[in-house]
Amino acid sequence: MDPHHKRNQLLSLAGMCAIVLFLLYAQTYGTSYDVRILNNCALFIILAVSYNLINGVTGQFSLEPNAFVAIGAYTSALLTLTPMEKEISFIIEPIIWPLSVIHIPFIFSLIAEGVVTAIFGFIMGFPVFRVRGDYLAIVTLGFGEVVRVVANNAQTVTNGPLGLKGLAPYTNLWWSWGFAIFTVFMISRLVKSSYGRALKAVKYDESAAEAVGINTFWHKMLAFTCSAFFEGVGGGLLAHLITTISPTLFTFFLTFNLLIMIVMGGLGSITGSIIAAVFVTWGSEVLRFVEEPMHLGFIDIPPVPGMRMVIFSLILIFLMIFARNGIMGTREFTWNGVIDWIQKYVKPAGKGT
Repeated sequence: MDPHHKRNQLLSLAGMCAIVLFLLYAQTYGTSYDVRILNNCALFIILAVSYNLINGVTGQFSLEPNAFVAIGAYTSALLTLTPMEKEISFIIEPIIWPLSVIHIPFIFSLIAEGVVTAIFGFIMGFPVFRVRGDYLAIVTLGFGEVVRVVANNAQTVTNGPLGLKGLAPYTNLWWSWGFAIFTVFMISRLVKSSYGRALKAVKYDESAAEAVGINTFWHKMLAFTCSAFFEGVGGGLLAHLITTISPTLFTFFLTFNLLIMIVMGGLGSITGSIIAAVFVTWGSEVLRFVEEPMHLGFIDIPPVPGMRMVIFSLILIFLMIFARNGIMGTREFTWNGVIDWIQKYVKPAGKGT
């Protein structure tokens, strides 16, 4: 085995052990607030990395994540609630059969919601990828609104505007970060495969990709379906983290947040999506104080709801000016790159100034 490859494997194993130890420490000694932030970071890593597959790697400007997250969340909730809990929740109109009697374990609900969302993504892909560019964005944006409106009006399935409450809080650090690592691993393997190279070819020049024999339609369908699967799983984990869902949770604002993350991190960079997801999730909590009333000497500043997003928008504008390709551009984290950086910037021991 190549010594460099063996070294990278050992470093990756050490990194995984470090993550596990950190999560164990956070689960044992962290406050509930700390644990919630870490769970949110993991969920947005899942959503940002999967969204970047279609938008960044494949280059298709899609605005659908809120739809797939909603489908995944409702699917998981309906499958994990017990028949008695459903009877209590659906007080206006009873839930339809067979959803009224189905009750499965959480792990199977995650698989089911991923499959259901992937099926929706596959079906939706046929009309969506008949158009390109701005038209593609408009169609996917419309699909997100359709899903939200259906969730608001399908009383016998989603409980309408009342939503679903009392979900079991299954999502913990092990579930969220376990699926985050699994998502990053699977999508990174896909991107590095021959399919991933074909997806990048579609991004840079779709006509040239077709000329060399790449079936661009089916490759875009592959990316879209895979993205939908992981976004659906993320939706289920989100539902069982906050333990209550309603149509108002899945507006375009969710898609806008994810769009900020993948653009800030770098379109096409999985590493960039991870960094931006953590930065935006953690930063939005740090910046909560800007939305609260403040007293500065002789000046009283009233609360300004939404100011955090204004600040993030300014940060995004700053990045677009000084780092037009985002934090990572199209680059990815590698152990070889870390070692080269250390050798370049860290002076060897014993060297003079």
